[in-house]
Amino acid sequence: MPCHCPSCHCQLDVKSLTCECCKTEVSGCYRLPTLALLPAEDQQFILSFVRSSGSLKEMSARLKLSYPTVRNMLNDIIERIDSHEK
Repeated sequence: MPCHCPSCHCQLDVKSLTCECCKTEVSGCYRLPTLALLPAEDQQFILSFVRSSGSLKEMSARLKLSYPTVRNMLNDIIERIDSHEK
């Protein structure tokens, strides 16, 4: 899903949502959730992190990476989340 304008690179907002079953449409101006603004790889990392109950040790085993590397990956995601929320 595009999150930034291809012309000026500003953040895009959602203007409408449509139900595929009954075709109801809800219109307005809605901000995308912070997690939706992250790259797909970051979203996947967060899902894996939650599924491993927040255990970096389990994440490091699952990803076959060292604990410090996984910790650094999480720190990078935290920085990206912080930058989107400012």
